[in-house]
Amino acid sequence: MTSIIPPETLLHAYANGIFPMADDGGIGWYRPQRRGILPLDNHFHIPHGLKRALRGRPFDLRWNTDFADVMTRCAERPETWIDPVIHASYCQLHHLGFAHSVECWDDSGLQGGLYGVSLGGAFFGESMFSRKTDASKIALVELVRHLREAGFALLDTQWLTPHLAQFGGYEMPAKRYSETLAQAIGIQPTIPFPRWIGA
Repeated sequence: MTSIIPPETLLHAYANGIFPMADDGGIGWYRPQRRGILPLDNHFHIPHGLKRALRGRPFDLRWNTDFADVMTRCAERPETWIDPVIHASYCQLHHLGFAHSVECWDDSGLQGGLYGVSLGGAFFGESMFSRKTDASKIALVELVRHLREAGFALLDTQWLTPHLAQFGGYEMPAKRYSETLAQAIGIQPTIPFPRWIGA
């Protein structure tokens, strides 16, 4: 039986700006000095090509219908930090209501999505995958839509990548991040995470 990181350990770590990743030596714990952040205000940018794709509604957007498979697909790459312990640990968080997936489906099945951890008014994006064009990007836009409506204050992406920078992502120094995180965790979201966004 695969061991897991206890949920209380994971949640305590996230509340203090720390997250785990699997590496060759087992599970490592990380706290970047410059944190990747996606804005939840009007600084969040949707590229023009993606706006055209969104108008075509190429996918059915669903929440939390196949969290475990989203994690499995996210791990299907040459180098991954999602090992069986990480997979089992976050699935347990999902069952407890602290981890969520956004999924893009079509007639051929699950084509892209993302997952992350929710704590108060903070959402910690963990990973995303895409099997068809724009699927993970569309899942990200749906995530931001919900977080805005529910009153979230923080969307943490851990590190900033060129992919996230195109959406307005930026880096936040550690001290400011700690202050922002503490405030965000104290927020009670006004809307629960959905189960399904219809076709």
